Order: sequence, then structure tokens, then C-alpha cells
Amino acid sequence: MNLRLVKRFLVVVFALGLVQFSNTAFAQAHANEQNAEAPKGHSSEGKKKEFDANEVIFGHILDGHEFHFLDIVGDNGEKHAVTIPLPIIIYSEKNGFSVFMSSKFKHGHKEYKGYNLVDGVIVPSDKTEKIYDFSLTRNVTQMLLALTLFVVIMLSIANSYKKGQGVTSAPKGIQGFLEPIVIFIRDEVAKPNLRNKVDKYLPYLLTVFFFILINNIFGLIPGTANVTGNIAFTVVLGVISFVVILFSTNKHFWGHIINPPDVPFLVKFILIPVEVLGVFIKPFALIIRLFANMVAGHIIIICLISLIFIFGQINPIAGWGASIFSVAFTVFIYLIEVLVAFLQAFIFTMLTAVFIGQAFEGGHDHKEAH
Repeated sequence: MNLRLVKRFLVVVFALGLVQFSNTAFAQAHANEQNAEAPKGHSSEGKKKEFDANEVIFGHILDGHEFHFLDIVGDNGEKHAVTIPLPIIIYSEKNGFSVFMSSKFKHGHKEYKGYNLVDGVIVPSDKTEKIYDFSLTRNVTQMLLALTLFVVIMLSIANSYKKGQGVTSAPKGIQGFLEPIVIFIRDEVAKPNLRNKVDKYLPYLLTVFFFILINNIFGLIPGTANVTGNIAFTVVLGVISFVVILFSTNKHFWGHIINPPDVPFLVKFILIPVEVLGVFIKPFALIIRLFANMVAGHIIIICLISLIFIFGQINPIAGWGASIFSVAFTVFIYLIEVLVAFLQAFIFTMLTAVFIGQAFEGGHDHKEAH
């Protein structure tokens, strides 16, 4: 039953995602065609404006001040966006706090309360004025929603166990779906790497895994933000793991770095800098791996859809021909992205557990475990 629900959910997400990506590209392509057919006095020098794949791609993967779902193109080529605006919160010494919705800006050109939205960034009309932007952007809002969903799910499961569900009887619903995942993380990730310190670090590992997984899944839903494809998000996660790793170290760990045993004296001059650099490379690997993998899939999907309109500008027949291959490869990549969403959450958690285990390996606790 749970498997059927998951399959249906993935099918719906994929179908809506394909509509979202293709609609965004189609809206711009159609608007450009209308602009090209307009008289010279009504368009930019009467020249045909080519389809801008960069605008479509980066408009999707970058942060913003609204959730963008659809673009509806009228008969006159005018584009109407279906969006959910988000709060703009600005503080300046001159005006104090200013709170309003991002819908007050029309396409980033209208000034409101002395502020403008330029390329997704709030700027004051007075260039000498210094402002502090506390706005709830798309990434921030979705991260809060993911955190809320995560807390609600976990509290719900905890209450089920308190009532005896899943203890005296088989778990049901979301509890039955997540319990095997929790057991897998405990038995296959935490225990092999953390040994007798499993109970100490398991809550952190489970939190990291499910928080990344929920944000990865959210990023596949049309109109949402690709939070894990934002370098600031992965940097914060990497830094937190780095702090946990450092606080897990012991004298044996630093002794092997500062003075590697059983190594020739001259070789130590090469090995010690490498070992010290390795301490910082570990969190850097966590940061870049998650960021690169999650942003790459979204870019590939939009690029494949964009090929239809790029070839269509060359020749309509070529556009129709390219659509067959583009849609087929998009289906394949989208299904791969579903797998990557789970895989990257697992890899980040696994590497974190490995690095923590290495931090206290060789110490007193390690000997006791053996």
C-alpha cells in the first residue's frame, strides 16, 4: 500500500514538474515571438529576440522573493505569472523597518517605499542609504516549511510509539514507512562507524538525513525552490558537521596529524601539511558534493526542455523532432533525480558518520569497542 502511494506521488510530481519546466520555457519563447513580430516602434529596434536559456535556467535555480508556478501567455504575447509573493522585510536607519509583500514590485521595475527589486536583490533608491535585508526569500520560506514538516512527522511518530503502536503491533502509515529507514541509518551507517557511541550521534545523523531528504524532495515539486542546490545552505550544514567532528576529536587524532608515527622525519614535512589540510577538506567535500549534485540535475532538465525551443527557432520541424528526444531524456533525468534525492541525503550522512568515527578512532573508547 505504501509503495503504491509513493509511486503515485512520484508520477504526479514528475508530470507537474514537466509542465512547470516546459511552461516556463514556452512562455518566454512565445513572448519573444510576439515581440519579434511587433512593429519596430513597439519592440526593441524591431529585431527578433532570441530565446534566452540562461534566463530560464538561472531564474529557476537561484533564490527569489516569490514562488513561481506558471506563466500564462495572452493573445497579445503578454505574460502573466501565477505566483505566491513573499514578505519583504527591510531595515534602514532612515526609515526603520519596512514590511510589505514582494507583489508590490511589478517585474522589478516599480519603486515602492524607496526600494527597488533589481535582479532579485532589494536596493534603495537612495544609493547612499544602507539597508539590512531580512526578507523571507523562497529558500528561507521553504526551509522553514521543511523544518516544520519534519518536526510534525517526528512528533507524530514519537506519540505513536508512546501509545504502543509499533511496539506491540506492526507500525502503520508514515510510521511504517520511516521505521525501516531509521533502522537502516542506525545499523548500516551509525554502528559500523561510531561503534559504542551510536546513541550519542544517532539523533544528529537522523536529523541531517531527513532534513536534507525533505528539502531534496521539495525541490522536485513544481514552483518550489531548490534549497539543497544553494551553496549557502550546504555551507551551513558542512560547518555544523565540521564543528561536530572537531568536538569529537581526541589526543590520538591530533597526535597522528601533528606528529605522524612510524614516518621518516623528512617525510613529516610533507605529510603534516597534507594531514592538516585534510581536516578542512572533509567538510568542504560535504558542501560541494551535495550542492553540485542537486543543482546539476535541475540544470540538465531545464536545458533539455530548452533545446526544443532553441531548435524550434532554427526550424519548426527541428523543434518538433528535438521534442521527442528532449522529453524522453527529461523523463529519464527526472527519475534519476528522485534517486539522487535519497542518495545524496544518504551520502552526506554516511560521510559525516565516517569523519566523526575517524575523529575519535584510536582512542580509549575505540579500544573498548574492540
